[in-house]
Amino acid sequence: MLQIKGVSYKSILKGVSFSINAGDLIVITGPNGSGKSTLAKCIVGIEKIDSGELLFKGEDIREKSCTERARLGLAYSFQQPIHFKGVTVRDLLMIAAGNEKVDKYLKKVGLEPELYLDREINSSLSGGELKRIEIASVIARKAELYIFDEPEAGIDIWSFGNLIKVFKDMRKRQPNSAIVIISHQERIMKIANRIILLKDGKIALSGSADKVLPQLEKMQ
Repeated sequence: MLQIKGVSYKSILKGVSFSINAGDLIVITGPNGSGKSTLAKCIVGIEKIDSGELLFKGEDIREKSCTERARLGLAYSFQQPIHFKGVTVRDLLMIAAGNEKVDKYLKKVGLEPELYLDREINSSLSGGELKRIEIASVIARKAELYIFDEPEAGIDIWSFGNLIKVFKDMRKRQPNSAIVIISHQERIMKIANRIILLKDGKIALSGSADKVLPQLEKMQ
């Protein structure tokens, strides 16, 4: 699906290479400043790589804009949700889902539609609410490759358990899609079929949860 070959960006990413295949649920982890979010932004086109290759379904996407990459099937959830003045939750979800009924996407992230659909996406919503609404909008996209940057940020304990179920359900219902999650949370890492540890802009470890988690524990 996506081949990342020798990707470098400024002094942050240094020759990162790995592949993402249909059905994958990959967790990218690592210390702050290791390049995790930068890598995600390079994949979706927010940042332009200095060298290397990005091939999505065999197509070179290095020169494609964020919008063009989204049309090809990439969806991205920011670490810090964006505010949209004058846009309601219903508007955002309908943009993502088209004319489909959007209530179910809020329910998936533990929010009652009648309480949120007509609210404006602004500072009246808490950080956790904004995060869940953004995740709902990404899920509604029905993309081929989903990238979630620290989706647990600002999420309470009950919602965190619900978030794990969301990812499991996505993987079950969309077996031909792939999910990449940037996270430090062990509970999220445990549901991955592969964990990638970034350190100083390079891949330090890569493998199944069973193999990588014990090594991560030794590093702590």
